Formats: sequence, structure tokens, C-alpha cells
Amino acid sequence: MITVNVNLAERSYPIHIGEGLLDDGALIQQVIPGSQVAIITNTIVGRLYLDRLIANLPARKVDVLELPDGEVFKTLDTWSGIHQFLGEKRHNRGTTIVALGGGVVGDMAGFAAATWQRGVRFVQIPTTLLAQVDSSVGGKTGVNLPVGKNLVGAFWQPAAVLADTTVLSSLPEREYRAGLAEVLKYGIIHDRAFFDWLLQHHEALLLRAPEALTNAVRVSCVTKASVVARDEREEGRRAILNYGHTFGHAIESLSGYGHWLHGEAVGLGMVMAADLAARMKMLPSADARAIRKAVAAFGLPVARPQELTAKAMKLAFGMDKKVLDGRVRFVLATRIGCVDICDDVPSSLLDETLNTDFLCEFDD
Repeated sequence: MITVNVNLAERSYPIHIGEGLLDDGALIQQVIPGSQVAIITNTIVGRLYLDRLIANLPARKVDVLELPDGEVFKTLDTWSGIHQFLGEKRHNRGTTIVALGGGVVGDMAGFAAATWQRGVRFVQIPTTLLAQVDSSVGGKTGVNLPVGKNLVGAFWQPAAVLADTTVLSSLPEREYRAGLAEVLKYGIIHDRAFFDWLLQHHEALLLRAPEALTNAVRVSCVTKASVVARDEREEGRRAILNYGHTFGHAIESLSGYGHWLHGEAVGLGMVMAADLAARMKMLPSADARAIRKAVAAFGLPVARPQELTAKAMKLAFGMDKKVLDGRVRFVLATRIGCVDICDDVPSSLLDETLNTDFLCEFDD
């Protein structure tokens, strides 16, 4: 087992990464103390892993709420239903809420933990690659609205994260590849050597080779933990973690939640961000092409959705959480391994990116 610490003073917590953690009773009982536990999962994950988790929680009152699966259910109504469940089962301030699932379950369970009786203990057990490397770490919780993604929520750090890499073997291929987009993001925003390593090992990663997969999760979590420790509430530099997300969130909301997986939209969003940065002469065109090639190598979309117009995309940008004083802020690469936050993007160049059919293809 590898442990990565998120250093946030009294809110610090460990991320435990390794094989078979769901069967480590001593570890599970250590991070889930007390006599009262509420497990929030979904119908698919519950069928696979719920019994194994409960078997390692003896002498506890364990209540389980299984939610329907999918981004389309990440709503205020579902969040309210979690509160109703907690009330009916008489959970008090000493309870621990456990998220057993992917990013949707983690975001909603975390938001419920932040708001139930003004905040209770929360533990993340992420079961998707995207959740293990991104959404389970950092304390962002929330739900979507029809007008935008994650617009209602709270910062609420977990007490611990248990990333059992063996559960990733059960992920559908499309969902697994979507998680690789967030892994690739860390190389683009922070670590050229990691970006190069990912390309060198992309076949092993696509085959879910344990050693390569564990290393990818570890490096991703180390990078995110470092950024979060410096800017917990995204008042500055933490925004770099949103690379590709301004474009990606617009694609998700305009297409209808669930049509694109989050990682697919982020992958294409990173390509669009690279295209825009190259048009602004911020990013060498060779690096823009390398980003597009890397996203494609992991089997993710790299073509602009023809049905999404520039006008609709720009309207969706206006509801993005990164808008500040009416100005849309984009995270743009200056080279692979380094990004800046920009709020002075020329509208004409943004239109070129939003209208082009051949992203990151330039005449040098």
C-alpha cells in the first residue's frame, strides 16, 4: 500500500492506494470509526462491492442507500433524498458517510456530508479511475443544475480516501478510458516527464497492467495533493486543475448530462484548450499536436462536436464557475508541463477554435 498525504493542517488526510484495500478490515475500521455508518453507492457498484465493505464493518449500525447510476441523477432532488434517508435512519453528528462509487456518488455523498447537521465525517472509496485520481481528492462536492455543472456545492474534505486499484478491472472500457483523460491532465499542467511516461506506457495502461496503473494513480494523487495543499478553496492556483474543463463542462451541459462521459468531454476540452493556446501564440504548435496525439492515443474523442455552435458554447462558458467579474478564465498551456490562467482571450481566436473541424493542425 502507498499512502499520499493531503496536508491541510487540521483537515489533513491520507490517500491510501493499493490492491485489495476493500478487504483490509483493519484499515477500513481505522478510517471508519464509531458505531453509525451510512454508505452511499449506486445500483451497479453496490452489486459488485457492497457486501465486501460491510463484511469489514462489524459491530456497527450500517445503513445503505443505493442511488440510480449516471450523471443525469446528480441533482438537488437526489441530494435532498440522501438527507431524507439520513433522517429516517436517525443518523446523528457522530455518523460517518461513506461514498462507495465514482465521481457522481462521491460528489453527492460529500455534499450531503457537508450539509447534514452542519457537517459529519466523510470517507471516499472511489471505484472508478477518474474518481481515484481526481474527484475523490480535494474536497469539492456538489450537484449539477440544468444551466451548468457543479454550480451548487461545498468544500468538504474527506477524512480518508481508499483507492483500491483492483476494482478498476470491473470498469467498462469506455469509462476506464475516460478516467485516463484526468491522468493525462496532470502531465500537461505540471509534469512533462509524467506526460512522456504516460505515452511510453499507454499500451500497458490501456491493458490495465497493475504496476503501470498504480504508478499513474500515485503520481496523479501526489500532484493534486500538492496543488490542493497550496490553495484549498481555489482562490488562485488550484484553478489549473480545471485544464480542459471550461470547454468540457460546456460540452457536457449542452449535450445533456450523460451523453458524454466527464472524462471524454475533458479530453476533448484539453485539445480545444491546446488549439486556442497555439492560436494565441502561447503554446508551440508542436506541443498542441502532441496533446492531441496523446488524447487520441488513449482512445478519447478529439473532434469538435458539429452540433455545438460557437454561440451556444460561449453562452455556456458564462455559467462556468471560473468566471470572475464577468470574464471567462481559461487554463491554457504555455508548454507541456506548465499552464497559466488567462482572462484576456481574444474573441476572434476563441471563435476560430470553436468553429474549426481540425483541432491543433497548423501550418508552421
